[in-house]
Amino acid sequence: MPIHSFRPLTPAGRFTQLNKQPELSKKRPERSLTESQKKSGGRNCYGRITSRHRGGGHKRLYRIIDFRRDIRDQPGSVIALEYDPNRTANIALLRYPDGTKSYIVAPKDLKVGHSIVASDKATTNDFKIGNNFPLEIIPPSTLLHCVELVPGRGAKLARSAGSSLELVAIEDGRATLKMPSGELRLVNARCRATIGEVGNGDHNQQSLGKAGRKRWLGIRPTVRGVAMNPVDHPNGGGQGKSKGGGGRQHLVSPWGQLAKGYVTRRRSKPSNAQIIVHHNGRKPRGQK
Repeated sequence: MPIHSFRPLTPAGRFTQLNKQPELSKKRPERSLTESQKKSGGRNCYGRITSRHRGGGHKRLYRIIDFRRDIRDQPGSVIALEYDPNRTANIALLRYPDGTKSYIVAPKDLKVGHSIVASDKATTNDFKIGNNFPLEIIPPSTLLHCVELVPGRGAKLARSAGSSLELVAIEDGRATLKMPSGELRLVNARCRATIGEVGNGDHNQQSLGKAGRKRWLGIRPTVRGVAMNPVDHPNGGGQGKSKGGGGRQHLVSPWGQLAKGYVTRRRSKPSNAQIIVHHNGRKPRGQK
């Protein structure tokens, strides 16, 4: 459903645009598939803030998602589409013939009543939205989501709302994937993937409308560095608005780490060898 705007009856309502989804279930989540989770407020085991701007927020239950699709060769029926406060995508509740239930990330165009399956073998007609197979048997040019990086460890790639990646080719037991960023990388062809793209693609079009809604999400206010004093931030100071303080400095973190244009990926990272083309179109060092 498209983004829904509101009549400007309040100052916040004037700017609020939310993604209304009447197809989502209003019932409580499946009790056996939920667990409590402790909030850290961005603090480590010593009580020191290691991730700023976190705290507060509405209490949440964690929904246990079946990222490995462990139940094989049994068709699962979609009995509900639900909101998940822990991720941008919606989730789908499946029920299998033996009565087992599980949650999966809901693909685009999946409806209540649809039947989906996870298997190690497939025919031409089996490559439908929501079905899960190893990459080695999926046809090239197929849009995929919830893709494994290591066989058997569960989906790691393309799990957020509206995301998908493309299977480019399979050669010598390795699959070439085109990531949402444009990066081309190799993964083991025995890794599993789900057909289709993740639903709720309008999630990033929302306008929260007021500061309070951001606090409900557990995100505390963020103060710009240029609005601070020099003693508080490297970008602080200056008379009035200033892009540099004492001079035209580059934007940095409070500890001096460059914020724009600085490569933070380690050159020694083992998975660099699996990248064919980076997201900016450059090839890794040593490749022609």
